[in-house]
Amino acid sequence: LHLSAVKLAELHSDLKIQEKDELSWKKLKAEGLDEDGEKEAKLRRNLNVIMTKYGMNGKKDSHLVDTNYIKDGTESDTLEDPRLEKLWSKAKTSGKFSDEELDKLWREFKHHKEKIREYNILLETVSRTEDIHKNVINPSEENLVKEEILHNKHRELKDKLRSINQGFERLRKVSHQGYDTTSEFEEPRVIDLWDMAKSANFTEKELESFREELKHFEAKIEKHHHYQKQLEISHQKLKHVEGTGDKDHLNRNKEKYAMLEEKTKELGYKVKKHLQDLSSRISQGLQHNEL
Repeated sequence: LHLSAVKLAELHSDLKIQEKDELSWKKLKAEGLDEDGEKEAKLRRNLNVIMTKYGMNGKKDSHLVDTNYIKDGTESDTLEDPRLEKLWSKAKTSGKFSDEELDKLWREFKHHKEKIREYNILLETVSRTEDIHKNVINPSEENLVKEEILHNKHRELKDKLRSINQGFERLRKVSHQGYDTTSEFEEPRVIDLWDMAKSANFTEKELESFREELKHFEAKIEKHHHYQKQLEISHQKLKHVEGTGDKDHLNRNKEKYAMLEEKTKELGYKVKKHLQDLSSRISQGLQHNEL
């Protein structure tokens, strides 16, 4: 796969979550609690997203490149959307961003690209399900269940599209105006969650509690970013020491690298599980709005 140390750690975290979700699903299935197959379908979609994200779906250059910039200062990844490419180009040449802010903005653009990719995978799944459903001639109780599944998937599509539209509007605003120094959050995933939480059916007290939890979540993400950077540095040092022939120095660097790798995996898993939990709570709040 030619993935960097950081990307391998992220892949490990994603697969660990997938494995845990699949084990939970197997227990539900054994108890007869997934008769409509909705949870199984969601597991397949999640696996498809993982395979696409890390270039494991058989398509060339489909995985994300880890480095934001190559040596000449240009980005080494494409955004796959002309509107995003145009916004990014304007932001780069505007002079409104420091190198650190450009790095942060690039993370936002890549996050938005992944949201679009996940939406398209879900859209494809829904389209296939609808085609199968249309070919059924005789209505039955089973088909009524499938209609409910389709309804849930359409609602999920609606939530994702709302998030994409909100995210694009934010990217457009930031690209033209620069970062707002009074902004409450900086991490793209947290900004998304906060924007959606404000649209959900939360009381003022619940929203304030959610805001505090998002602050803790953002701190957790920043800690994860820190370990990712340290892991990359350790990986580069390890490659350098391997060429020197100094066994003691090599062993020390291997131990440090192994420690950083394990910590990065652990934090990555915690961040992604926390993100799942927060997203689920917001989704429930948005569903209440529609009732």
